[in-house]
Amino acid sequence: MNLRAVRACLISGLLACGGDPPADGAASLESTATADPPEALVLELPGASVWHTLSREGIGPSGERCLERTLEIRREGAPPVRVPLLYTRDIPRVIDDTTLEARVYLNCTPGDRYRIDTRSGQPVPVR
Repeated sequence: MNLRAVRACLISGLLACGGDPPADGAASLESTATADPPEALVLELPGASVWHTLSREGIGPSGERCLERTLEIRREGAPPVRVPLLYTRDIPRVIDDTTLEARVYLNCTPGDRYRIDTRSGQPVPVR
């Protein structure tokens, strides 16, 4: 079935159900992307703050849904420091003046703990 036939079927289906066809006359075949929730301050450090920024939805082993967030460290007058590849559900724990600890999550399941350098954002697994 070609794209034109798929669109015609979708529009016919909408009309049959009492819905209006899309304003541009074509049905979108892609699902609507959900927007990230607002950034959230999660921790204050001397001279810096830690924020939850980007997010992804996880689906756990039993089908439960959760939100996993990235971390960003902000200092006044400096560009933000993003923590790469570490999605978490926890509030990071302060280890010392330049180190945080957070657990990585994947599909709502906690994984390894990582130490995060607040100056570089670099996560290192806790051994």
